[in-house]
Amino acid sequence: MTTKFKPGVPKRYLLLIAGIVWTIAGTILLTKGASYVLQFSNFKILRFIIAFLFGIGFYWVLFTHISLKHINRIKSIDIVKPCIFSFFNFKSYLLVALMISMGIVLRKTEWINHNLLFTFHMGMAIPLLLSAARFYYAWFKYNRAVNYGSEKYL
Repeated sequence: MTTKFKPGVPKRYLLLIAGIVWTIAGTILLTKGASYVLQFSNFKILRFIIAFLFGIGFYWVLFTHISLKHINRIKSIDIVKPCIFSFFNFKSYLLVALMISMGIVLRKTEWINHNLLFTFHMGMAIPLLLSAARFYYAWFKYNRAVNYGSEKYL
């Protein structure tokens, strides 16, 4: 009965959906951060450089592991058509909700200087967008393996 109403998709599309979701999140953070920095900050170029370097470092230290973990988890799902929302596990959804809530609270309360906060927003956008690219690449490779009927492309 529950599977009848479950929005299931082939698991290779979970990789594409994850890429789209991470692209949307990264784009939101990048546009919010960049628009604030361009409008209100001094040392704009320095802030962009700091955000870029922080983002690249954060990607290599943490997000390479996170994105690979999600890609491998999606590929190893045993269900032919898993739920469309299973591109994240429950723990990741909680973490995303916590991060969004913290971002809202920090913006509204101004506990952290907005110049620093929005530079951090841009810095967080970089690993999200790079991880999204990794999901797109995994989707493309998965698509190719399905089309050629070979596991070697996975």
